[in-house]
Amino acid sequence: MTDNTATNWLDHSFRHASPEQLADCLQDARNYTLALFDCFLAAGLDASDKVPILEIINPPLWELGHIAWFAEWFVLREAQSSHPAAAQRPSLLTKGDDWFDSNTVPHRARWTLDLPRAGALKTYCREVLDRVLDKLSRATDDDRGLYPYRLALAHEDMHGEAFAYTLQTLNLAAPESLANHATRSWAQGEIRFPGGTLQLGSQPDDGFVFDNEKWAHATYVPAFGIDSTLVSNAQFAEFVADGGYQRVQFWSPAGRTWLMQQERSAPRYWERDAQGWNIARFGRRAALPQREPVRHISLFEAQAYCVWLGRRLPTEAEWEWAATSGHAAFRWGDLWEWTASRFEPYPGFSADAYREYSAPWFSSHQVLRGASFATQGRMRTPRYRNFYLPQRDDMFVGFRTCAL
Repeated sequence: MTDNTATNWLDHSFRHASPEQLADCLQDARNYTLALFDCFLAAGLDASDKVPILEIINPPLWELGHIAWFAEWFVLREAQSSHPAAAQRPSLLTKGDDWFDSNTVPHRARWTLDLPRAGALKTYCREVLDRVLDKLSRATDDDRGLYPYRLALAHEDMHGEAFAYTLQTLNLAAPESLANHATRSWAQGEIRFPGGTLQLGSQPDDGFVFDNEKWAHATYVPAFGIDSTLVSNAQFAEFVADGGYQRVQFWSPAGRTWLMQQERSAPRYWERDAQGWNIARFGRRAALPQREPVRHISLFEAQAYCVWLGRRLPTEAEWEWAATSGHAAFRWGDLWEWTASRFEPYPGFSADAYREYSAPWFSSHQVLRGASFATQGRMRTPRYRNFYLPQRDDMFVGFRTCAL
């Protein structure tokens, strides 16, 4: 995880990684996955029936098996798509598909499956990785030949970040690299961009590309002004102190509905005592860091703050313009960032091998851009399109504002 997004992301991206680099990255990703999984084991969550049933998480035991199964599906079993009949050979596990195919196993059912014990699933993970690395050593060094390996790596890295916010959701201890992460204070201000035509999206020569990034297309961006940094805890606390959660005029109709259901009067994980605001992070309680970006914010909260301040969220085209401009003051990568853009396909979209990665979520989800402190450095790119439902606030997510 880097601390300076001014570094050229292409120098560290998995998207152009060679077989040798991919081998190192796959091993690194697995080591990290297992380190996070051991945090759940240490908390006694070694079986799914010990884990709270929540829509925003998966049982860690199921998720561990799913990560290895996905790599086996696309690399070892040479499936050309995620269709349940697409694999060319059987799984190493007799019931692997019945247990771990996320397309056929409903979310709630993942708590009731008769899964192998943690030790047996770790053995499965090790066997799959060993075979993947052996096959990778003979793979052709081109984008087509390396596609399934890069896909498996990206998938594991995304689940690694999901493991991290599951630890936060369940109020569990995390590895020190996560638990002790502190964001440096950066100078605040507004950057003005003249606008123009942006090639929004990825190019065919960008190596590995997610289907929702295809393809770069001319998009006109009017002149705009955007915050150089994310909204801080101190700034958001002013909104809270001014009755921001009680004054309905700041909230959209959907935001009001969400607010009534949550009975929220401050961001998730904020707790107040006689000394002021505290936060709960990975099982610890600490004073609210005033200068750090406010995190665990839903889209509705970000929108309400913008209305209160007389500003707005950036569109994803504005965000990509700023992030790819090379402007030294534009700081990104501390938290994922809500944008004003609904998650929609680019012109000419067609699904890739992982058919369900994007298509089912168009129109219902919102685009987030950037990365968080829990995102692996190799995954960071200003063109990556993350997407979540507007009410989600369990991820490591914040926002910045634009001039009206």
